[in-house]
Amino acid sequence: MVVLTPSGGRHLWLSGPPEVVVPNSAGRLAPGIDIRGAGGYLVGPGSRTGQGVYAAAPGTAHLAPAPCPRSLLRLLIPPPRVPHPTSASAGGHGQGLIHFVLAAHEGQRNTRLFWAACRAYEDGIGPALVDALVDAAVDTGLTEREARATVASAARMTGHRP
Repeated sequence: MVVLTPSGGRHLWLSGPPEVVVPNSAGRLAPGIDIRGAGGYLVGPGSRTGQGVYAAAPGTAHLAPAPCPRSLLRLLIPPPRVPHPTSASAGGHGQGLIHFVLAAHEGQRNTRLFWAACRAYEDGIGPALVDALVDAAVDTGLTEREARATVASAARMTGHRP
């Protein structure tokens, strides 16, 4: 399925294997290409904005999303990181992640929180930093509910229980 945007863009809808978690990204694959995966949302045909209406491209409304090609899927999934367990009480790395979240501006708060939470879980300090990361995100303007959902998504993405 292809969705035409009011600004002249296109959204290509693809499906992936249920066991693969594709993170959201903006411009990581290429400039102007945003990916909506785990925790993201899609704007469907018939949706209205101030710019106009989203519509299915002619001849695609009846189509189900095609399977994502394996070669593209490999590009969308970040490479696995080797965990380097550290102590949360050591503070250095954990404090750096918290400062990274605190430095977020509007439009990057969720992305920075997700990134920091993923690093914390990969490094074995995720559970110890949850509250501090959530507090930092709330200080930047996210709601506590949004922040906790983002941290939980990072936990799932890295194979941990939120």
